[in-house]
Amino acid sequence: MEFKKILVRSLSGIIYIAIIVGCILLRSEGIAALTVLFGILATIEFTKITRGLHNHGLPVLLADIAGVVCLGLSFYGFPVLLWIACLLWRLVLELYTKDSDSLRNLSYSIMGQVYIGIPLCTMLGVSVFFGMPYLLLAIFMFIWLNDTGAFIVGCTFGRHKLFERISPKKSWEGFFGGLLFCLGFSLLFGQGWPGFFGMGHNIWIWFGLAFVVSVFATWGDLVESMIKRTLKIKDSGSMIPGHGGILDRIDSLLLVMPAAFLYIFMVWWLCP
Repeated sequence: MEFKKILVRSLSGIIYIAIIVGCILLRSEGIAALTVLFGILATIEFTKITRGLHNHGLPVLLADIAGVVCLGLSFYGFPVLLWIACLLWRLVLELYTKDSDSLRNLSYSIMGQVYIGIPLCTMLGVSVFFGMPYLLLAIFMFIWLNDTGAFIVGCTFGRHKLFERISPKKSWEGFFGGLLFCLGFSLLFGQGWPGFFGMGHNIWIWFGLAFVVSVFATWGDLVESMIKRTLKIKDSGSMIPGHGGILDRIDSLLLVMPAAFLYIFMVWWLCP
């Protein structure tokens, strides 16, 4: 039974990574498709854990999905106008839901659109605005390296709790392990394939990106843990066999991407 679980987890993980890498290699069109895919799946899952999925709630769910997708694609220009229309549509829809707690429902909708849509927007923006689609591959790899390093070092040497109130298993040792993994590979990326990723040879810029990704990946994980703890659930879903829900997989990304986008913008502005 244990072998079967490991096999299922491994296969689903490989498929998940293959989809991400394949979309990034297709450049902006593929990243836009990944934005739409993540937006739809994450919004459905967020709705499920916050309000539940019901037939009578389908119009609201569709409005939220449309809002997230339009916000995610807003670097193309016109979709941001559609997002404003979706927001108006969502507010008007609440008049007809006949729910006693409309403010809570609207809060969940707006939070979902911001929490999911803005990170996806900045993910696409790295390709569309900066013209560096393959840099996303480095960012995803930093996230995965951070998770791997934190797990290995935390399980081996973890003694001091990082944020016990939210995530009792996380340790400072694990955090620094993940950070060291990212910093180590940033040296490899900067010296080995700077032209491919589009960030140049400056190792300090690579160190800065690795640091930003590692720190915000940890915070992203903690934010999702805070949401799940508030809702009294263990996993956000079971969409990815052996891994939980889609939000469990992209929780780090949801904070990493806006922070990485701002960092890349700062570098682009200061070092043209």
